[in-house]
Formats: sequence, structure tokens, C-alpha cells
Amino acid sequence: MLWPAPFRGRNSVSARVIIPGSKSVTNRALILAAQAQAPSILKRPLVSRDSELMVAGLKAMGVGISALEFNGDLAWKITPANLQGPAKVDVGNAGTVMRFLPPLSALATGDISFDGDPRSYERPLGPVIAALEELGIEIEHGGRYSLPMVMKSKGLIPGGSLTIDASASSQFLSALLLIGPSTTNGITATHKGGALPSMPHIDMTVQMLRDFGAQVTVDKKAQSWSVAAGKLNGVDLVIEPDLSNAAPFLSIAMVCGGSITIADWPKETTQPGDQLREILTQMGAQVSFSAEGLTVTGTDAIHGIDIDLHDVGELTPAIAALAVLADSPSHLRGIGHLRLHETDRLAALTSEINSLGGNVVEDQTSLRITPAGKFGEGLHAGTFHTYDDHRLATAGAVIGLVVPGIEIENVATTRKTLPDFPGLWQSLIS
Repeated sequence: MLWPAPFRGRNSVSARVIIPGSKSVTNRALILAAQAQAPSILKRPLVSRDSELMVAGLKAMGVGISALEFNGDLAWKITPANLQGPAKVDVGNAGTVMRFLPPLSALATGDISFDGDPRSYERPLGPVIAALEELGIEIEHGGRYSLPMVMKSKGLIPGGSLTIDASASSQFLSALLLIGPSTTNGITATHKGGALPSMPHIDMTVQMLRDFGAQVTVDKKAQSWSVAAGKLNGVDLVIEPDLSNAAPFLSIAMVCGGSITIADWPKETTQPGDQLREILTQMGAQVSFSAEGLTVTGTDAIHGIDIDLHDVGELTPAIAALAVLADSPSHLRGIGHLRLHETDRLAALTSEINSLGGNVVEDQTSLRITPAGKFGEGLHAGTFHTYDDHRLATAGAVIGLVVPGIEIENVATTRKTLPDFPGLWQSLIS
């Protein structure tokens, strides 16, 4: 089904937006709360396909999760339990679910089966499987080192020291660190391989482990992380808004003019999306904090940018959409690992933008974007395919703000991290 991307043109906006909770924080908190010695309360969690898959997987293994109300907002009460099989877990196409739940399931007693969307079979999981096998966990995967698979869980993970190549995804490393407290001897994981992507997400994992009471030692020079065995505390946690999901909404002000304010933007955070403040400033926006939140105000131009997005790769589709509408060329570098995400994001962005009359050249690890004209003057109508990737859909919507006739294929894929993107988007620009 095609969704006509709402067109607004250069007509200024003024709006305040409440962004749903962070997927990265929500799913990490769920994994840690499931291991705690007492119940936890997660306030304002993200309710989306990815988080619902995580909740369903935990419930299948016996964790209690119930909904509460918190000042008119949703909260979840997480009640830990002895994890039990047999159980079947659907990971969909969620990276955090397919990488974080298998290590946790090794703490269960009984077989835990994992399956997912067809694309999940292609996404890298081998280093996590190999690391668990190195720790003595039996896994049936037919020698593929990918989904589908069955964890032959015995309720115990000895732990110890291991080496892992997390160059394809920082989630490989986070997956092992998150279960460190529940192992017999703790876990020391050392990265050996190519450049480690998304370091802010590893920092997030470390901070959240500490928030739940874990002892974590970090040696970034040696690229080694140690988590001691020990008990985790139940916590009362307010989930921050998902700052990466704020990117397309902040873009409205830059593309159409006017101001967009994101409510409750944290003054300090480990979320990679916080780097939007600096990136959008470089691209010509005015950015400010107030009691209302973070405000981005557009100017009379969007500037091209030459930037290494290795640590904040998830922002690439949103930055690429702005770059297409800029007044000078852009070079988005250090993003080769995005070829292994929900889709090959470099190839997908190149294909879809060029199909609208854009000029994007991809190489193995970067995109070079030459604008077709200021604010998309040289672009034309067409279908913007999403490849079941939520960030492709939102990138297409940004371009559609000033290019009439853009239709987004399968906009429903945005439900992966946003409960109702089309409704929220329409409410801001109508």
C-alpha cells in the first residue's frame, strides 16, 4: 500500500512534539529487569513492534510483565522469574531482540527456539552464537550461525573471558555484557576486528548495567569490558524519548521553516541521537534548550555536510534526506556497517533518492550526495520504497515535505519504533 507523503512546501511550522520512549533504552532495561532480584517499574516505555517482540519473548520464558499507569502515562512492571523452556521466540527483524534474548535465554532451563522475519536470517548473528558456544552453551543452528536456531539451555552460564569481533554491530558486545551479572564468573569481552561501530550504544549498555547495580570495568584502549557476577537491583526508571526518532521531526523545521520543539530532551544522555544537536547546527539550523525542550529553528538554507557517522549510523537516512535538499554537496562517511541493518541502507538510499531525480553515489562505506537544487527544486514525484526499513520510510516523508507527489511504500514499517508515525506526522504539518 502506498501512503501519499504530506506536502507542505516552504510554509513555516511551529509545534511541540512528544516523541515515544527510546527503543534502545527500553529493550536494554527489559533484559536487565528480567535478571534483577526484585521487580522494576519502567515508565513511558516504547510501545512498538520491536519492544512488543522483546516483551513477548520474555513472557514466553516466564518473566512477568504487566501494564500500570504513571501520571496518565503507561508503565510496565517487570517481575523476574526463573527462566523456563520450552519456549518459542519470534524476533521479527529486531536487532536488539535477535541479539539480546539468546544470551539471556541461556540462563533458562529447557529448549528456547528462535525464529523471525526472512530478513532476520540474513542479518549477522554469528559472533554472538560463537561467543555463547565458547562459553559452553549448546546451540542448534545447522552450522549456519544464524537464525533459525534452538538454545539447548541448562540454566547456567559459567562466564569467563572471550574475544569477539563486533565490527558488524555493537549489539554483539552489548548482548554479552548485559548477561554478565548472571553468569557464574562474570564476563570479560574483548573486541578484536574492524572499527567498533556505535560506541555510544556500548556506553549506554555500560551505564544501564551500573544503574541496575552491576560492577563494570572498561578499558577502551584495550577495547575490553568486564562485568562482574552479582545481583542486580530492581529499579524505577523513566525511559527517555527516542532521540534518533526525533530526527525526521526536527527536519520539518529545517525543510519548511519555523520551529519544532521536542519535549523532555535530556540534558545528559548516552543516546547517539543527542549528536543531532551538533549535526543540525552544522547544517544550518539554530538549536536551543528551554523549559519546553529542545527547539530546532530553520533558516533560509540547509547546508551540505562532510561527516563521519560511524558512531551514529542510525541517523544516516535522516541526514541523507536533508542533504538531498541542501545548497551544497554532502559526504556521509564511515557507514559501511549500515549495509547489514534492516536492509542495505546505503544501496536503498541511493536507489530511492536517485529514482526521484537525485544524485547519490555510493561506495562501500559512504554516500556522496549532490543536491538536485535548493529544497529539492530538481526532484520529481515518485514512489519511495522502504525495504521494510522504518528509517527509509521517514526519510522519504522528509523529502515529501517539499517535493509533491512522493508516495511511501509500506509506511506501516515505521511501527517498528513509532506507534503511529503517519498520524503524528500529519498532525504537525497539516
